[in-house]
Amino acid sequence: MTRVAAVDCGTNSIRLLVADADPATGELADLDRRMQVVRLGQGVDRTGRLAPEALERTFAACREYAAVIKEHGAQRVRFVATSASRDAENRDAFTRGVLDTLGVEPEVISGDEEAAFSFTGATRELTGRQDLAQPYLVVDIGGGSTEFVVGDDTVRAARSVDIGCVRMTERHLVHDGVVSDPPIDAEIAAIRADVEAALDLAERTVPLREARTLVGLAGSVTTVAAIALGLTAYDSTAIHHSRIPYARVREITTRMLTSTHAERAAIPVMHPGRVDVIAAGALILQSIMDRTGAEEVVVSEHDILDGIAWSIA
Repeated sequence: MTRVAAVDCGTNSIRLLVADADPATGELADLDRRMQVVRLGQGVDRTGRLAPEALERTFAACREYAAVIKEHGAQRVRFVATSASRDAENRDAFTRGVLDTLGVEPEVISGDEEAAFSFTGATRELTGRQDLAQPYLVVDIGGGSTEFVVGDDTVRAARSVDIGCVRMTERHLVHDGVVSDPPIDAEIAAIRADVEAALDLAERTVPLREARTLVGLAGSVTTVAAIALGLTAYDSTAIHHSRIPYARVREITTRMLTSTHAERAAIPVMHPGRVDVIAAGALILQSIMDRTGAEEVVVSEHDILDGIAWSIA
């Protein structure tokens, strides 16, 4: 048994998993799993740089995570950074800050590496299930990018494209620092156009329509699932491996696109850090289901974090 700590730092959130991994049995026992919305990617799509205030929010979360890792006595730690830090000109400042805070150097991984970690984390528990046909299409809708991976027991093809809930919101729904409330038709059409172009790009590498089961990861997907399930409080156990029909995804996407900020914030399961980006995230999910013809999405709470943990177990 090996005690490991995995940190996933994305465009919108930074997450920690401390777990005991048993390679002999293939089991990963969670000890602590937590998330903070730090919006590291604030403005990166426009400026190409990480904002000072975004870096400080991220370093504050790292200080908290360092204490948790020390408390649990993790033997191995791996810190993985994804879309926002890949895109930023000043990512050296990010690297130095994380190293000073956690004592481990962040690895700025490629989109393909991110996709592989997500696939491992999401599908490890699905192997052998007779009710879910292979191959799987694992879709990780992040803040700055979305990863597409097709595979069965192993990855067949993967591609990362630059569409994410934060990137699409900042690019099309923010004007003079104010988020459209709610978006107008022209803004929604602009997001759809970007997403469709990205799906065309992904399909050059990944046979999206050959997959038999769509597996959705990350906060946009789990939030849509929580709303679809009618939860009054976020419940990861209820969300994990829930199966949300296309009709419900479309209904919720329409609701998010036509709601005001106040109406979205009033939804009991809505994290405050997702209120302004959930409309774009839901629209990305619906567009993927439209493109692939998926009748439902299987939602996984296990994702890149679990894949990172297994990589160091």
